[in-house]
Amino acid sequence: MNVQALTVETTPISDISQLILLLDRHEPLLWMRRGQGLAGIGTALRLEFSGATRMTDAAVAWRDVVAAATVTDPLARTGTGLLAFGAFAFDASSAEKSVLIVPSVIVGREDGQCWVTRIWATGETPPEIPLELHPLGPEYRLSLLPGALTPAGYREAVSEGIRRIAAHDLSKVVVARDLVGRLPAESDVRRSISELALGYPDCWTYAVDGLVGSSPETLIRADHGEVNARVLAGTMSRGTDAAADTAAALALATSPKDGDEHEFAVQSVLASLRPHTSHITTSEIPFTLKLPNLWHLATDVEGTLSDGSNSLDLIAALHPTAAVAGTPTDKALALIREVEPFDRGRYAGPVGWVGADGDGEWAIALRCAQVSPTGDVTAYAGCGIVLDSDPERELAETRMKFRPIVEAFG
Repeated sequence: MNVQALTVETTPISDISQLILLLDRHEPLLWMRRGQGLAGIGTALRLEFSGATRMTDAAVAWRDVVAAATVTDPLARTGTGLLAFGAFAFDASSAEKSVLIVPSVIVGREDGQCWVTRIWATGETPPEIPLELHPLGPEYRLSLLPGALTPAGYREAVSEGIRRIAAHDLSKVVVARDLVGRLPAESDVRRSISELALGYPDCWTYAVDGLVGSSPETLIRADHGEVNARVLAGTMSRGTDAAADTAAALALATSPKDGDEHEFAVQSVLASLRPHTSHITTSEIPFTLKLPNLWHLATDVEGTLSDGSNSLDLIAALHPTAAVAGTPTDKALALIREVEPFDRGRYAGPVGWVGADGDGEWAIALRCAQVSPTGDVTAYAGCGIVLDSDPERELAETRMKFRPIVEAFG
């Protein structure tokens, strides 16, 4: 493909502690955890992809962009130099475009060091460095209401999934539902992003092309030949006091239903990564991960790359994992298309960033909402369905998973 040649310059700057306040209120680009990460301003290059090859096409296109770029990067550390923010549709048939966006300006902050990267079309004028902080706009309240799949419809969809599993059509399927609302005119979506970042500091808070959320699940992190992932599957609500919370964590850790759901997800990731790694290891047993509103069963995966894959190649190999689709994948996807009366868009797809060397960090787009240019908001939450699932309990679990977005916008 013919790509626009880019010129890229990274320089160190003094500390900036409020990345979110740097963002454009209409088109925020953000990747942040514990106050550290990357803020993007403006657009130097936008690439769109669709269909079954959207991620492999992106990997090829990104290599072409990198090959045509002239990069000055004296820091040469993770997150400096040329990079793109990305968000990919869950399903190959989705009408939602998958995107890689190279910002005009990137401000990074990690381990006490800050930097700014300017990116522009070679031969044109470099962009200014906009480091002024813009206060958040007025508060707003948004009610998110059931969308295409009502609570009753969701219970029926779960029941259908259980029936198919009992008939041995498949072992697990993830069924999601949607909530919808509309922002008041001229609302500053950075306010909701701030709420997510403050409320869920240990999650990846992201904003890419209108997709905003805070995900607890690392799909893949590639860094100088090493890869790691965090697999989450199996969920329990937090207890109302210390004793109840301990009991909830223990119940989750010993639940056969949640254990089965989790094992499907772990094996899915291992099977996808093995062809790309020389060795791969996992924690022996799942551990319980505590979030402000939920317990999750979690397993960390670590490996060493052996085939030169970049992080875009890896998300193409991994997506969709059993944690967001089911097992076997093809049958789970077919059932999802049958029982979910909506396009998932980028929900449960990869979201993150990729650098010029192919390294990057990608999460699964969970606890998220897609905000359209006209202010329409669609949020999603889903649950892994196995044979022992109960429709009423799964509906209650989606309410807990919706909580971060409902509270951030409401």
